[in-house]
Amino acid sequence: MHSSPYATPRTLDELSVHWRVALFAAQDALLAAGACGRSGLRDEELGAFGRNLAVERVETGRLLEALAHEERIALHHSLAGPRATARTLGLPDGVRACVFDLDAVLTAGAEIHAAAWRDSLNEFLARRLERTGERFGPFRPFSTRRDYYQYLHGKPRVVGLHAFLASRGIKLPEGRPDDSAQSETVFGLANRKAQAFQRRLERAGIHAFEGSVEYLEDAREAGMRCAVISASSNTELMLERAGLKPLIDRIVDGNVIRKDGLETKPAPDTIITACRLLGLEPGEAATFEMTVAGLEASRAAGVAVALGISSAGSNEALQGHGAERVVSDFVELLDARF
Repeated sequence: MHSSPYATPRTLDELSVHWRVALFAAQDALLAAGACGRSGLRDEELGAFGRNLAVERVETGRLLEALAHEERIALHHSLAGPRATARTLGLPDGVRACVFDLDAVLTAGAEIHAAAWRDSLNEFLARRLERTGERFGPFRPFSTRRDYYQYLHGKPRVVGLHAFLASRGIKLPEGRPDDSAQSETVFGLANRKAQAFQRRLERAGIHAFEGSVEYLEDAREAGMRCAVISASSNTELMLERAGLKPLIDRIVDGNVIRKDGLETKPAPDTIITACRLLGLEPGEAATFEMTVAGLEASRAAGVAVALGISSAGSNEALQGHGAERVVSDFVELLDARF
């Protein structure tokens, strides 16, 4: 069993998760004591402990349900519910790890990244047009729907920026990593985006999708090891702000990608690294992706199963690139059967 995913419960549902973890751990302990034959407890004593544990589960469950009813709160993790398993997570038997893309899968971080790119790139494009006139054509603002996902999503800032600038026929000096955000260099523009992202994150925060929180909690209860992959250097901060950090075992972010010289998706490097950090083989992992590049990386890594988390209109593209199943919300996976 994993340790409790919360230091201090903040809601009734989190308190219920605490109780489920504790009660299942006690149940496992009794089963182990009975199986080893060396616990020093007689069968009658083990039976009495088991009955007391069952009574405690029922009584505590009734109390939590009564409180939830009084507060008009839905408990996603009722004590009366069965223990989470790979099957109840919609995963095949043998899967021991879940590897999640971060943005637009677990959190709305993609929206913040796209808006930060729009803030910095539109300012740059407008200033460039003002200085050069029509020589580079009419003003075409940055599109968060088209440009972000085609050129920038899932890539380190400088790599994505090179792809976007090339699409507009723009060449800039490379500059240095410590360039001012006002410098008209690739690194300067990347640093400007980083500042815009930090401002938006401080002002608006970031939230986890409700279904992803429930799924992660069930994955932990089922004994899954969980990792997150993101090209963002702010991944740990984003997980912390979204309340997901205690549920994640390992992170492969922009810092790891840069330090280890990893290729980003569709190369399999980040997925293979995440599995290695979890102490498992890719064939024991399920991946959760919202891009074709992510599914191609999953296939190249040799994972057990790749699942697609769709945005509007992306179902067909994801299914055509190897997604075992495509859903719009993690809740659709819960209680699914392989």
